[in-house]
Amino acid sequence: MSLPADELWRPVGGTIPRRQWMKITDPDALPAEVPGDTEFRVLLPADDRFTVLREKLAASSIPVRQVPYLLEQETIAEYQDARGRDRLTVISAECDLGRVGPARLVRTDGRSAEAAREAFDLLWHAHADTGPAAGTTVPVAELTPPEWARFLPFPTFNPAQAEAVPHVVDHDGHLMVVAPTGSGKTVIGMAAALRAILGQGRKAAWLVPQRSLTDELDQELQGWRGHGLRVERLSGEYSVDVGRVRDADLWVATTEKFEAICRTSSLREALDEVGCVIVDEIHLLGDQTRGPVLEALLARMRGDATALRLVGLSATVSNADQVATWLGARLVRIGWRPSRLTWQLPMIPISGDWAATDATRTRLAASITDRVTADGGSVLVFCGSKRSVRRTALIIAASRGARTDGVHPDDLERLHEVCLGAGVGLHYKGWDHRREAERGFRSRELSVLVATSTVAAGVNLPARAVVVRDTQVGFDEIDVATVQQMFGRAGRVGAGEDQGWAFLVVDETERPRWQGRLVAGNTVSSQIQSSLPDHVLAEAVQQRLSTVEEAEAWWVGTLAHHQGSRSLAPLRQALSFLVDGDFLTATTGSDGVERFTPTELGVLTARLMVSTTVGQQLRTALARAAVPGDADAAERVLVDTLAGVVPRLLNAPVSEDIKPTVARLLATGGRLDVTPDPEPRAGAGRGPLVSHTAYAQGDLARAVLLTVANSPRSFHPRARVIGGIPYPTMYAVLEEAPRYLHWLGTQGQLGTVHPWVAIVAADLGRRVRWRRCQPSRGAGRLLWMVEQMATPVHAADGVPPLFRAATARGLTSPDWTSSGMPRNCRLDEADYAALLRDRATRVQVEELGDLVRATGPTGCVLATWAGRAFHLTPLHRGEAESHYPEGPVRHRGAAVFTWRGDYRALGWLADYDGFAPEADAD
Repeated sequence: MSLPADELWRPVGGTIPRRQWMKITDPDALPAEVPGDTEFRVLLPADDRFTVLREKLAASSIPVRQVPYLLEQETIAEYQDARGRDRLTVISAECDLGRVGPARLVRTDGRSAEAAREAFDLLWHAHADTGPAAGTTVPVAELTPPEWARFLPFPTFNPAQAEAVPHVVDHDGHLMVVAPTGSGKTVIGMAAALRAILGQGRKAAWLVPQRSLTDELDQELQGWRGHGLRVERLSGEYSVDVGRVRDADLWVATTEKFEAICRTSSLREALDEVGCVIVDEIHLLGDQTRGPVLEALLARMRGDATALRLVGLSATVSNADQVATWLGARLVRIGWRPSRLTWQLPMIPISGDWAATDATRTRLAASITDRVTADGGSVLVFCGSKRSVRRTALIIAASRGARTDGVHPDDLERLHEVCLGAGVGLHYKGWDHRREAERGFRSRELSVLVATSTVAAGVNLPARAVVVRDTQVGFDEIDVATVQQMFGRAGRVGAGEDQGWAFLVVDETERPRWQGRLVAGNTVSSQIQSSLPDHVLAEAVQQRLSTVEEAEAWWVGTLAHHQGSRSLAPLRQALSFLVDGDFLTATTGSDGVERFTPTELGVLTARLMVSTTVGQQLRTALARAAVPGDADAAERVLVDTLAGVVPRLLNAPVSEDIKPTVARLLATGGRLDVTPDPEPRAGAGRGPLVSHTAYAQGDLARAVLLTVANSPRSFHPRARVIGGIPYPTMYAVLEEAPRYLHWLGTQGQLGTVHPWVAIVAADLGRRVRWRRCQPSRGAGRLLWMVEQMATPVHAADGVPPLFRAATARGLTSPDWTSSGMPRNCRLDEADYAALLRDRATRVQVEELGDLVRATGPTGCVLATWAGRAFHLTPLHRGEAESHYPEGPVRHRGAAVFTWRGDYRALGWLADYDGFAPEADAD
């Protein structure tokens, strides 16, 4: 029996409760005598094993309702204390599914007990005899113009859509629609887009929180293209074709990509043509990562004078009224959902051994999955990390009879083969078989899909049940909104289900807190102050604020101010930080008003959406570093600085069993052909980056970037494990680092970082981005040239063949003499000729004692340095002269930077002018 009889029926030390609410999962939990003075409600599993208990309770006139897959065992008792005050207490037991040993009991009181009672009531009312809420469908033609029908996926609107669409069609102002997940909000968004495009002749933009959702929505809107509408998908994975964006009727974009477009001057006119912005998952305003950018964007658009309409689509949030009031939007609340959804919090005991607790989570998740699939249901299992996905999928496959002996979670091909054979799919960013898993799960060839939270935010993969295995994503606790999104995948109509079950696995310390959070619902709270300088800079770059008064007016329009953050001190601190960091300049006019103007660095930082705080930390750290004496040392310093400052590199998750491999890679500086020295010599050129006795934050990023730098051949297109590290584990580092390296590399002509930093970062950044081309040191200039020839829109497909063709001809830099345009070059003849003129090929740099003389194309700058001191001299009419600054002779040098991003240098930096073919091997 999971709970002793006395604690189950008399949970308050012999006192007879006035009321008692019970969830019982033990069929033998029969009381010797049911207390007659207590008002009971009891939930039991819908299982024949509980027939005897159900009949005994019925004989005592105790109301009973049955819940399929009931996993919580809990007693909530209301009683009077010695002073006659009403009290609540809760006794919860460890979930007996997959449990080993006796159950652990946890007692809670106070607010936690109140939350437990409310959670019981939710489950009790959800399992009344009535089924899911019924509703009436309405033909599309009754609510919309007839010509819209061919663009909508169904001939009728469901009850939720029928309630919302009249507001979309007939109301001119902003709108916020709050409805349960699975109620069909996508069709509501379609109606809003059609009203702008077909009804008003304007453009529409549809914002979603993740790249994967742009793919899914783009597929759903494929039929619109067939009917003559131009739909453009915009996300970080796809470069923008300015002409196609201007011509499009509808943009499907991530919030970050849309904000990047807002910061692009060439698209300002196209933005003025947008009549409606649909914001999917608008409750993510409260998300620590995505929320600030979305808030800044909405603060700008909510009062836009161009009659721009905002239509926010949201899952249920507790303060929807407050958010709608801030937007100035009409709030439409919808309660209808096509299926019934209930959630539970099966509890595990906490252990001092993290690995044991983690194994218990996995075992329980696998047991729940087995129970649901045994009934013919499908299950989505959410995990907090990619490695957790792989481990959990392997355990579930084993529980379904697969032979997993000798299969390691990092042996990706064997893992895929074994799991596929057991009907288990995996889904996370970087998993090669992700699309295959989606198709298999939709077609029910796979009954289990184990995934990270990528699927939660809207990818349409419905299931009978959802199991959330982890309460953390990486190092951060998962938020309520994300859990609700995950739960919302259960019982979707697309799964052929009219009921859905959701389970969040919690330990005994987490359960009371999570019950309270889920009962209270998701509260949207502003997060913009965490990155306030970034958003002030963005507004300044878009010429929306240039004075303190205008900045204050912008701040008043934010959700943060609406929610009570009235102090102007953080705003003024942000402005001071931006001026001190050389992102803005401040000048006082004749009228005594201080005005702010973005610097070139500020414009660059805003355009690349680099954090100003992180950027300033990088520049400060690199400015303090001694000027390296060779390329090896330079790359080590640059990599160590990035890994120690950029948050996603510093906090890149790594499992315990990978840490020794990371240490070995660090000991060889990422060289796979070198055996680690057990006692590295001080100052050894190929020694470790730093002395490592234990894993430190950022070490994964250090190891990965050094491996790209020093073992490029290992990154061949078929590589799945590199240097002992699974490629998916490296993915977050490889995706994040190029943006910051590009930001540093572009500053050579600005003089805002030391010239060595700009050249090394430019070269390494392109080698990381185009790692599958296996480029060695010095290949950055050639990669720059082929990027220009491929054009940004076609770079992903165009750069690799152009690079291969160039190296096959023995070309190792852009310095060829032929003027004929290479095959596969996307430029026209005039643009190609201009590119040839603007290369650094014609740059000549010579030393004349302490004087440096340079010649080159128009728009170049000459940089000279001695130690940390350096200065820039623009080339006038193609020429410039500059004396070396005072400083150590052995640490001085010179370089020329072109306005397009090419460069030539003297000394050891000449290693980056090109690369020798023999150096291309490890």
